[in-house]
Amino acid sequence: MADPKTGRDNSGSSLEGRAHSAGNLGGLLAQTIHLMENLGPELTTNIEKLRLLENRLEAEHFHLAVLGQFKRGKSTLLNALMGDEILPVSVVPLTSIPTFIYWGPEQRVRIIFEDGRPPEEFIPDIENGLIDYLNRFVTEDSNPENVKNVLQAEVFHPSKLLSGGLVLIDTPGIGSTYQHNTETTLNFLPQCDAALFLVSADPPVTEVEIDFLREVATKVSHLFFIFNKTDYLRDQDRETALAFFKGVLTEQAAISENAPIFPLSALNALEARQKGDSELLTRSGLEGVRAHLVDFLVNEKTRVLTEALAKKGADIATQVLMQLNLTSRSLHMPIESLSERLALLEEKISEAERQRLSAGDLLAGERKRTVEFLERQSATLRKKAAAHFESVILEATATSKSGESMDKQAREALTETIPGFFEHEHGEIMAEFDEHVARTLKPHQARADDLIEVIRKGASELFEIPYHAPESKGSFDAARQPYWVTHKWSSSLNPLHAGLFDWILPAGLKRSLILKRLMGHLEDLIIHNVENLRWATLQNLDHAFRKFTSDLDNGLSETISATHGAIKAVIEHRKNHAEIIAEEMSQLESSIDNMTTLEKALRSFTP
Repeated sequence: MADPKTGRDNSGSSLEGRAHSAGNLGGLLAQTIHLMENLGPELTTNIEKLRLLENRLEAEHFHLAVLGQFKRGKSTLLNALMGDEILPVSVVPLTSIPTFIYWGPEQRVRIIFEDGRPPEEFIPDIENGLIDYLNRFVTEDSNPENVKNVLQAEVFHPSKLLSGGLVLIDTPGIGSTYQHNTETTLNFLPQCDAALFLVSADPPVTEVEIDFLREVATKVSHLFFIFNKTDYLRDQDRETALAFFKGVLTEQAAISENAPIFPLSALNALEARQKGDSELLTRSGLEGVRAHLVDFLVNEKTRVLTEALAKKGADIATQVLMQLNLTSRSLHMPIESLSERLALLEEKISEAERQRLSAGDLLAGERKRTVEFLERQSATLRKKAAAHFESVILEATATSKSGESMDKQAREALTETIPGFFEHEHGEIMAEFDEHVARTLKPHQARADDLIEVIRKGASELFEIPYHAPESKGSFDAARQPYWVTHKWSSSLNPLHAGLFDWILPAGLKRSLILKRLMGHLEDLIIHNVENLRWATLQNLDHAFRKFTSDLDNGLSETISATHGAIKAVIEHRKNHAEIIAEEMSQLESSIDNMTTLEKALRSFTP
């Protein structure tokens, strides 16, 4: 039955267990929010943070990328899992466009474009089906070389399998239209929670797949395997082929021998679901795949998510408790003593703000050094690209007899190799650069956390109230939505014009002059592509440093408001409303007791 709040179908015992577990935490968060709402507008920021946790608990998706070589049956498998033919199954490769499959109350499609155009949405009807509409954007026949600038397709479907937050991602097949699809997919995988790797019995696993799998295993922590098209084999042959595949995984791809492998006939599974044939469905092997996915979603993803969100909720409750206790102590304390302690706290805050300015200077220096690191990366890449593509041109033009044929062959060779080269280098550089930025900012983050804790701990000691350091710094901060990033790598040489006297020169000299011109044009091409990559990376760098600075400023501001601001407000309140202080103190003590109970429940929460 659909949940009236979320619209999701939570039927099924495993999914009900997930909803029950998440719902317990949801109830605690809701109670904490309700209590804070009754305590006044000064807690608005904390309430907003808790509501963000509520939203993440309700809507967090588990992103499962489906991988495999062209024609292994990925789209058929996904159609079988949905019980509908929603994805096109083509006899020719599709374009380099991923398809995201989400839960939705009805079938619909949304097409997202690279150029910022508003998305196109489509709801199928009797005359216009979902597959026909998708075909216009994700197939090479209707969208050759992605001339329509599609970034990704999103399909929404009311499948119970998706109702628990599972999102399936159909990725471009390796060995399909574009060679750089493989690199693009590998760069995308670290954003996903898990991957399902599809091979088939016909033909057996290939060297290309093994090479790809080795790379995949370094990018994603959870891997499942589908051994498809088992209906092609007799029982004995099926067992032999499966044993062979297991051996290849462990011996050649260094995959654990305990990795889940599911024999399957996706074609039979789809037919069984469409016809309601339970016997054929059992033979197909699909139910084993579905059960494993749901079990993993319930017992792994939900546990990790709810534990992390509970800790974050507990930290917010702890901060509010400190603020309430400060208010309580400020109401009880003689006004003269209160003013003296406030002055001491202001000294600690002033020192923290001086350190913040010093930290800003250090951070500016780190940014400068990180830009220099990026420039060294770019210079190294230019040299590497020059050496690589010079050899590509020399090899491609080795048998050319004229300047025109040399030009044509050089262009074709570069068009074929440039996207794959730069897509691979982009992934390598971004991984190295991200690691460098994380390593650079880590000590600054520790100092920033200490700076904020100095104020909290100082207020705690001055006003003799309980102090608890937060436990969940940085926990579960992964992006909620993976992004498929495409790059338009330039691979076109400038037109090659023969010199005035080229036609009378000896063949060897003529070839040398033409190659010199080609290499000159190649240098411009390399600079253009490397500069595009460098510029995009520089924007990411600026964003990371701006976010760090903003987070630190906001953290300090919130801490000062919750300590110094709370005490100042009490002093002002006591001066103007002395007659109602006793009644407010009683209400405040009750709120502190309730918040303490909720904080302990969040701190000890287990799914």
